[in-house]
Amino acid sequence: MSSNFLWAVAAFFVVLTPIILIHELGHFFAARLSNIKVDEFGLGFPPRAVKLAERGGTIYSLNWIPLGGFVRPAGEDDPTVPGGLAGASKRARLFVLSAGAGANFLLALVLFWIAFMLGTPAVAVSEVNPGTPAEAAGFQSGDVFLMVNGVSADNSGIIANTMRESGGEPVSVIVLRDGEEVEVLVTPRGPGEYDPAVEGPIGLTLMADPGGLELKRNPLEAAQKSVESIVEIVFLTVRVPAMLLSGDITPSEARPVSVVGISQIAGEAAQTSVRRNTLFPILNMMAFISVALGFTNLLPIPALDGGRIVFVLVEAVRGRRVEPEREGMVHIVGMLVLLGLMVLLIIQDIANPIF
Repeated sequence: MSSNFLWAVAAFFVVLTPIILIHELGHFFAARLSNIKVDEFGLGFPPRAVKLAERGGTIYSLNWIPLGGFVRPAGEDDPTVPGGLAGASKRARLFVLSAGAGANFLLALVLFWIAFMLGTPAVAVSEVNPGTPAEAAGFQSGDVFLMVNGVSADNSGIIANTMRESGGEPVSVIVLRDGEEVEVLVTPRGPGEYDPAVEGPIGLTLMADPGGLELKRNPLEAAQKSVESIVEIVFLTVRVPAMLLSGDITPSEARPVSVVGISQIAGEAAQTSVRRNTLFPILNMMAFISVALGFTNLLPIPALDGGRIVFVLVEAVRGRRVEPEREGMVHIVGMLVLLGLMVLLIIQDIANPIF
């Protein structure tokens, strides 16, 4: 049994499960604040292992499948149930349906905030590929990125995105070399001028700075950077289809992943944190996953929170509710499609691991 597998399993319980649980707690507390009855709040997924307690008409249960948790509001699809979700006002339903994603964004904000106050590991040059713009510009192994076009080079994503978006245009890079700041001017290649499956626009291999240099922030700066990071993740996710079409990223880089793949990624981040004795990699990855989960659930896909929100918005526009039976059927079909897709992605992530 490989160490990567063990790290992935550990990350599943330590990283992914709490993030999903936070999502469900968002729904739970929003329902309570809206005076909507909750029939059951479960830790893990059914089948039920044991009923822990029952208070205020809500069953608190422990379930056999250890994946986060779930909230079962009364009358989720039946507006005739007194005190149920479907029978609540449109404003209350929108609040409850969006609260899960809201909780994920709030969690990400806190995690990013802590991570940036602890310090961001600097990015350094590992190798300079021959015959590339990086070699022509004079990059050297060991150069530590400080600024890219006037923006602090906090992570490899900022560096990579700037280079991708600046094809054919010179980019000013400030690096730390032998204790001195040096400016390097590099002109990245544009789409079609390089193979993104082999190397990036300028032809560098990056690594975490072996010297352990960190760019720490005060609480206010960390909060601002946290908000910027969340916006950046959402914006990047929206741009993925266009980036695929333009060749900026390869299909393998944009492949969707299942809980297995997410656990593999989180496991790698956990290993990096332990190896480098810093919490930044795991906190950063947890925040990224939390944003991704929250944003994905808001997509207008049947069975997801976003799909249910669409029906509430349609009701608000047309002035009357879509027939519950018809809406329920749409969500059932959506759930079946999502479950089928999940199975395929799990098989993919097992047969072809991320790492």
